[in-house]
Amino acid sequence: MAALALARWQFAVTTVYHFFFVPLTLGLSILVAIMETLYVRSGDEVYKRMTKFWGKLFLINFAMGVATGIVQEFQFGMNWAEYSRFVGDLFGAPLAIEALLAFFMESTFLGIWIFGWDRLPKWLHAGVMWLVALGSNLSALWILVASSFMHEPVGYTLRNGRAEMTDFWALLGNPHVWVQWPHVLTSAMTTAAFFVLGISAYHLLRQKEGSRDQVGFRRSFRMALVIGLVGVVLAGGVGHIQAQHLVEAQPMKLAAGEGLWDGEDPAPMSLVAIFSETERRNIFAIELPAVASLLAYNKPEGRIEGINDLQAEYEQRYGPGNYVPPVTITYWSFRVMMGLGVLMFFLAALGVYLVFQGRRKKQPQRHTRLGTTVLKLLAWSIPLPYLANSAGWILTEVGRQPWIVFGLMRVEDGVSLAVSPGAVLFSLLLFAFIYAALMLFDIYLLAKFARRGVAPAEELHPLAAAEG
Repeated sequence: MAALALARWQFAVTTVYHFFFVPLTLGLSILVAIMETLYVRSGDEVYKRMTKFWGKLFLINFAMGVATGIVQEFQFGMNWAEYSRFVGDLFGAPLAIEALLAFFMESTFLGIWIFGWDRLPKWLHAGVMWLVALGSNLSALWILVASSFMHEPVGYTLRNGRAEMTDFWALLGNPHVWVQWPHVLTSAMTTAAFFVLGISAYHLLRQKEGSRDQVGFRRSFRMALVIGLVGVVLAGGVGHIQAQHLVEAQPMKLAAGEGLWDGEDPAPMSLVAIFSETERRNIFAIELPAVASLLAYNKPEGRIEGINDLQAEYEQRYGPGNYVPPVTITYWSFRVMMGLGVLMFFLAALGVYLVFQGRRKKQPQRHTRLGTTVLKLLAWSIPLPYLANSAGWILTEVGRQPWIVFGLMRVEDGVSLAVSPGAVLFSLLLFAFIYAALMLFDIYLLAKFARRGVAPAEELHPLAAAEG
């Protein structure tokens, strides 16, 4: 049990840390490709400077993501050897395709992009960046194909104590993939947009009016506002579809996320609740009647099974045991994710409104008191999508407990029998120390290069007045 607890902590720490970098890589690759495409189409050097500035921050983040992702693969073969033995036939294929196809494509073309400035035609160099963005997001797709088998097993047969693949196309067409990947993609676009928004707002607040820096950052700011607003709306919409899919695929996760102990028709949506997990009941709750059923079935009626109902059902189906996930973590991680999403929506919507008003009145948004306040808020908003992403991932993984492969293997059955608790503890502390140091170094590098502008602040751009 000690080895199990430590192995779970180690995988949780490394996964959450790694996932800090993944969404920014996915989203920022697309934003950089858009900026370079605008440079190729317009010939405007401001877009080229923007591309190089944000591309440099993308490279720093990409390097950290690669370094932290490698560690997870070793854990599959060591701390979770029994799990790897059970699902290796299914898990290995999409991960191999991810490495040999998507990641190699991404990293190879990224090298060409780095060293291809002034060596390749402009249109070809921009095309290379689009291939980097495609490779990054295909990499995420294949990883989610593997991960989705843990949530919704398909295309397999049980033979000799192992899950063996019988239908590769069923694995690729897993319904969980096609509600999960769009959510990751739209969340990544939101993350990149708020990253660009925060840094652009910082520079707009400190740079001199009419400087080339301000022209570039004003364009970045406007682009990120639109992408951020669209991204957070789409992420919320896809998340809604995910929740509807959970009604059939993982009803226990949905019930835990709502703090719904007993099934109801219609089922209320819980805004805030205090509950006792040991007694499996709510002590206090503020609820919106019938809203959970409305969201699940698109109509104000429909039964949603509760935790107690599902526990009894799973005991009959899988045998005696506790099939209830940690409800407190699942419940509040869902609300943190949703709350931060709503906050980001209002910040982006307010920013779009102020930019529209500023352009209509030919008045820069930073010269108004409200505009300055919004810029300051956006400058501090960079952590919001990171926290929302982490909360969403925690909801996804913790809500599946106690299963490591839903309905097929429990978490305690997947841990290695050969790795001692002392070895896991040593590697956990080592990784935690190294990752903390890497995080500080990453923040230092990002802050160092983010403070540098896209051009010297003294230089004026001839379009500065028009940009106002």
